[in-house]
Amino acid sequence: MTDATTSQPEAPALPGSGFLRPSRRLRLARLRDLALIPPIIALVIYGYVTNPDVFLTKSYFVDSVLKNLAPLALVVLAEALVLIVGKFDLSLESIVGIAPAIAVFLVIGKTTALGAPWPTWTVLPVALVFGALAGIFNGLLIVRFKLSAFIVTLAMLITLRGLQLTIVGGATMSNLAKQVPLLDHLGSQRFLTLPIAIWIVAAAFAVGIGVLGYTRVGRSLYAVGGNPAAARAAGIRVDRVIWLTFVVAGVLAAIAGLMLSAQLGSVSASQGQNMIFQVFAAAVIGGISLDGGKGSLFGALSGVLLLRLIEAVLVLAQVPAEQIQMVYGLVILVALVLARLTTGKAQD
Repeated sequence: MTDATTSQPEAPALPGSGFLRPSRRLRLARLRDLALIPPIIALVIYGYVTNPDVFLTKSYFVDSVLKNLAPLALVVLAEALVLIVGKFDLSLESIVGIAPAIAVFLVIGKTTALGAPWPTWTVLPVALVFGALAGIFNGLLIVRFKLSAFIVTLAMLITLRGLQLTIVGGATMSNLAKQVPLLDHLGSQRFLTLPIAIWIVAAAFAVGIGVLGYTRVGRSLYAVGGNPAAARAAGIRVDRVIWLTFVVAGVLAAIAGLMLSAQLGSVSASQGQNMIFQVFAAAVIGGISLDGGKGSLFGALSGVLLLRLIEAVLVLAQVPAEQIQMVYGLVILVALVLARLTTGKAQD
């Protein structure tokens, strides 16, 4: 949706200046969704050339690279939706840890609180409900009390992390495959030779892309993120859109947490910790604007895949973990510079 204010004509770029002409920027912006495809292909080729016996084998590329990126991809999807409506959610990484921790604790924990132990099938609904409640609470403080989304979700991140440490303690809830059949199925089941986690991510992104691209709900998200005042004037219930987006994000993070626990066969006190850095890295390099109202889920998914391929190549090259984190930071900086050049818009 366009801004209601009158815009001033942009001065033409001077020869040799660091900025591109508006028409040129527009054409580049339209290609943004496909911008990561060449480096993804290049990384796949490089990984195969340097490790031909490992990289493209099913046991490594499918079961290690693609399957392991599934939880991160769902959290990136959640964060991308929140960013599109012009907000932030730092608490998603804590939901990834606390939602399965609470659900598993009520099933196998040594407690009689709340009627525990609960049936094993309740792990899924309990985790999803907790994720939704976290989103509802975030939305309450941000929408109703008009508090900063950044500060609110940062406080929630710290609070939920403390609750997770309280529940799990110093130990790790392990051997979940035997005690919780649902997690065993989620971690080991396949459909058409691919892990079920990959299908879940594919379905989630397909639904998200369809909703954002072809429905009134999707147009509302972009309108709210682009110009909340104009969206409200057009009859869009801005507060409701923002609130529901936080709820959906919380549910997606809870699913990601269950998926991660299924892959690891355990829930630890540190599950999800520092994931938010990779989430923002993938979203930014995938073209999701931190100012709201711009970006696509295809770009976000491409960002996740690019980060995972970078990590896979560096791990096979035996690069230390701390240096991989440095690479993530450099990738974000490059992505921000490219976004500045392709959009021509100053970043706050």
